[in-house]
Amino acid sequence: MQEQGDKKQQDNTAAAERRKRLVFRAWHRGIREMDLLLGCYADKHINTLDEEQLQALEHIMSYEDSDLLCFFMGEIAIPANIDHKLFHDILACRQRAE
Repeated sequence: MQEQGDKKQQDNTAAAERRKRLVFRAWHRGIREMDLLLGCYADKHINTLDEEQLQALEHIMSYEDSDLLCFFMGEIAIPANIDHKLFHDILACRQRAE
């Protein structure tokens, strides 16, 4: 029983560290506009994202800032592999802030 408790605690610690790293990465992108967009979204929603959403956020954040900015601004069509509900949630979060 103790081993199961230790494993669960390790899983929770690993998940918390992953979320913390994602928030840090969201706020330290390189282009201030992307810091604000992704950082504000991460601050508000990181603790409610499930595994699939966390993976989607990591995938979105793997793109270069200049490309993401063009996608979010509507200057370039959103690629199918990031045209995920989460992408539109981030965009909606930005629009609500305006």
